[in-house]
Amino acid sequence: MLKTLFNIAVRHLLGRRRQTLTTVLGVAVSTMVLITTNSLTRGLLDSFIETIVNVAPHIRIKGEKTNPIPVNVVAADNPAAVAFVENNIKKQEREEVQNYRQIMGMFSSPEYRKQVVASSPYVESQVMAVKGSRNQPLLLKGILIEREDAISGIRKKLVRGDIAMFEKNPNALLVGRTIAKEMSLDLNDEVTVISSTGKSRQCKVAGIFFSGVNAVDQSVFVSLKLAQMIEELPPNKVSGISLKVINPLDNSSLAKELEHVTGYRCVTWQEENESILSLFARIGYIVFSLVAFVGVVSGFGVANILVTTVFEKSRDIAIMKSFGFSSRRIIGLFVLEGFMVGLGGALIGGVMAIGSITLFVNLPIESSQGPLTKTGFSMSYNPVYFLLVIGVTVMISTLAAILPSARAARLEPVGVLRDSSL
Repeated sequence: MLKTLFNIAVRHLLGRRRQTLTTVLGVAVSTMVLITTNSLTRGLLDSFIETIVNVAPHIRIKGEKTNPIPVNVVAADNPAAVAFVENNIKKQEREEVQNYRQIMGMFSSPEYRKQVVASSPYVESQVMAVKGSRNQPLLLKGILIEREDAISGIRKKLVRGDIAMFEKNPNALLVGRTIAKEMSLDLNDEVTVISSTGKSRQCKVAGIFFSGVNAVDQSVFVSLKLAQMIEELPPNKVSGISLKVINPLDNSSLAKELEHVTGYRCVTWQEENESILSLFARIGYIVFSLVAFVGVVSGFGVANILVTTVFEKSRDIAIMKSFGFSSRRIIGLFVLEGFMVGLGGALIGGVMAIGSITLFVNLPIESSQGPLTKTGFSMSYNPVYFLLVIGVTVMISTLAAILPSARAARLEPVGVLRDSSL
């Protein structure tokens, strides 16, 4: 009986080829758009996480103490007491990690050796860079180049210059490509760096790097010693310590443990990029809503062709019921037609989506996709997304066939044959 229903369904669909083809193409185009859109959003998220994990520190130990000295020291002994301070004008204390070498030595112990891959101290400083008539505020980051390379792979990201030049010259700069473009910097260019205290220092560009992360490419690297001199920090103090861990996707427990051990605030890369990750989550909800909406529109198209088929084939349906076809089988016939239209359109749309995704990936243009800069678009080929959209499309097309099939099942053979001209 299933074979008979299948043959009748094929005849019904082929009997109105133009309308069937239009509906199938409509389902295919909507499926292609949904898969491509979902692939773009998921691909961008996956690319962002992969790039951040490879470039940025997984955990930062910042110079912010977790148990700072209380403002009201009197209240500790007597909760009812209040302390007042008059005419105390004091410079705000900087965030800094003291005795950072002792903390870094802790990571070579057996307890942390299997969890922490690399550690790198850094000093951050907001400075003004001047070259000729151009001047621009930027973030200066002092590093130990070998340790920083273990964190971010800076050697492989150099597009011009050489690390050896950076190591030989104590006043050398590694400049992000974005800053280099904005200030028209080239190798061996002289740049005047002015600190917040007004002191200036002549530096030379030893290399230009490109990581693909916009925040990183808008910074400048110098030696750790030079940054300490600019910030007027003693040799045993830094702004923080960058860590690369074994499991970057599950690092919150390690960060909390390090906070307790070191006494300094430890921030994971997820916390630093929380706003961006939440934005991706909202985009995901929007795409899901788009999937549902376009799927419903496709379902209306399928329902339209089946309603027309019921109207035109009412006499055939009456004859089938006269020959013993039950209402359940009539419903199954039109549900099968909806399933076939949805499946055919969804599969064609899936093939078209592969072509559109490949096209976007290979576009020879550089685009700034949110926090990243990449050549071509970041797309995901994850088959789960293909199966999800195809499955939803087929389900909606099948459900859309229920209404016209119920109408067909209610037809009375005697009334239809009496009113028709034989």
